[in-house]
Amino acid sequence: MEFLETGKLKPDFLEALLGKIEITDKRVVVGPGIGDDAAVLDFGENYLIVKSDPITFVSGRIGWYVVNVNANDIAAMGGTPRWFLVTILLPEKHTTISLLEEIMGDLRRSCGELGIALIGGHTEVTHGLENPILSGTMLGEASREQLIKNDRIHEGDVLYMTKGVAVEATSIIAREKKDEVIERFGEEFYRRCLAYLEQPGISVVQEAKKACDAVEVSGMHDPTEGGILSGAYEMVRASMMDLELELDRVPVYEETRTLCEYFHLSPYGCIASGSLLIAVPHSECEGIERAFSTGVQVFPSLTRVGQFTKSGGSMYVTQEGVRKALRPSGKDELTRIL
Repeated sequence: MEFLETGKLKPDFLEALLGKIEITDKRVVVGPGIGDDAAVLDFGENYLIVKSDPITFVSGRIGWYVVNVNANDIAAMGGTPRWFLVTILLPEKHTTISLLEEIMGDLRRSCGELGIALIGGHTEVTHGLENPILSGTMLGEASREQLIKNDRIHEGDVLYMTKGVAVEATSIIAREKKDEVIERFGEEFYRRCLAYLEQPGISVVQEAKKACDAVEVSGMHDPTEGGILSGAYEMVRASMMDLELELDRVPVYEETRTLCEYFHLSPYGCIASGSLLIAVPHSECEGIERAFSTGVQVFPSLTRVGQFTKSGGSMYVTQEGVRKALRPSGKDELTRIL
């Protein structure tokens, strides 16, 4: 008997499973599929955008994570996150009142910062868990003009990414490997890595809005498990366009590179919330680069990393002068150490 590996399902297998789902409701604008971040329903003048996502890699700051990763997916569709529900599953004999208060505090603060109403959910202590698991459902809205779908990516569109790669992974590795990281690199380095959760931060809501306000956006995607490689490939499958991805252009922050080298991980395959992939027509390149060049920038804000070339649905990756076709498995690098 063959068992499935930890992490996302392989894209081809998932695509086949989702292809068997029949949608007969004409109000479903975007249903299940690879490459778009959320479902979309027609509610008259506006679209309702709905996303569900769990947090399974981490145990600390889990309330902060679950709000932000779900809000990111709404924003990547061109929408504004509005309402949030969360299911909180807690391990028996390991859950204290202070732990639950910490989780609820992070939920309240993160929702408050993004202007989201926390409207409901479910909480219980569950048999068989080692760590808390949170699963969120975010609802947002967009006008008909605002909606972004990755099947609208065209030949010649340029691919940008915001911030650097593996922002979320940097914070997760430090938090989950605390003692080892401190022993090897020191307390100050450890705290810098933890701070990646908020600076440069795992939210891309403002970046998505900035891009959509500045230029005509063809497509956007919030890369999560499997990193930028899986995220870019999901855009390829949604658009059925070929993509030339230049990995040498992808920013890797110092702390990220240090941790990945130490734990023998590829930063390009590590969970990547905090980065946003944005596809724009070539004619909009100057506009989006100008929009992201303003203000104080502690971290690189926008980098051109590739281009969609023609119909086909394949991804070609170039690194250190070597070009090869790549079909990521979807398995995240962090599963090797966590």
